[in-house]
Amino acid sequence: MNNELLKKYEQLKQYISSFGSVAIAFSGGVDSTFLLYAAKETLGARCIAVTASSYAFPERELEEAKEYCKSVGVRHFVVRSEELEIEGFSHNPKNRCYLCKHELFEKIRILANEQNILEIAEGSNLDDMGDYRPGLQAVSELGIKSPLRYIGLTKQNIRDISKYLNIPTWNKQSFACLSSRFPYGDLISKEKLMMVNRAEQLLLDLGFHQVRVRVHGSIARIELNPEEFGLLLKENIRSIVYQKYKEYGFSYVTLDLMGYRTGSNDSLMLNIKFDRVCS
Repeated sequence: MNNELLKKYEQLKQYISSFGSVAIAFSGGVDSTFLLYAAKETLGARCIAVTASSYAFPERELEEAKEYCKSVGVRHFVVRSEELEIEGFSHNPKNRCYLCKHELFEKIRILANEQNILEIAEGSNLDDMGDYRPGLQAVSELGIKSPLRYIGLTKQNIRDISKYLNIPTWNKQSFACLSSRFPYGDLISKEKLMMVNRAEQLLLDLGFHQVRVRVHGSIARIELNPEEFGLLLKENIRSIVYQKYKEYGFSYVTLDLMGYRTGSNDSLMLNIKFDRVCS
């Protein structure tokens, strides 16, 4: 930790203090947990947490969110936000995240009003500005606050401050909703989301840290940190993964040699668009 980061953290709390009261859109991930910690420290009982429950959000993440709120004494609400019921969402359009976030934050707004909460805040950070994030359009349209971006905190800043403050998620793996595992235009269904959930949970249970299972038809494309490739290639681990994935419904199981990276399906979309323009 350095003085500059400590200063930013104090600025973050001052900014949150100006809300009077706040509902944090809480996924239990690195960013939203850090934001909730700062909000609780600043506003106390005038801070609540709201987590969405859906097929695209694994049960393990929901349970961890519940446990954290209980441990720090934050009132926690769970809203059912089933993306598959949103018109057009299951067809996986490029603005999929916009549709999801817009619906979710509208539900959080209703809950916040019922609880006499003045503001809603979400945990996007400065690094998210460089990615393809249509959900941020919904955040802007609905007047949702983004304190971490406002103060200028990066993902690494958040991890560093979280570690200093003993926030347990400081080294938690990054997570995005399971719908992001499918290329745009591929139909998303409850069954497909459950396949991905089981496939990723198996890898986590086997000791892998950062995982993604991208789906291309009946092909599972596994993304891992490169330093963990060796573990997957051990005969016993490789055999378990292959057999289980076949049981889950995959015909082929592959390892992406580029390793884990955020938004790899987004880059695929951009590459396809570029190729078409060039042709």
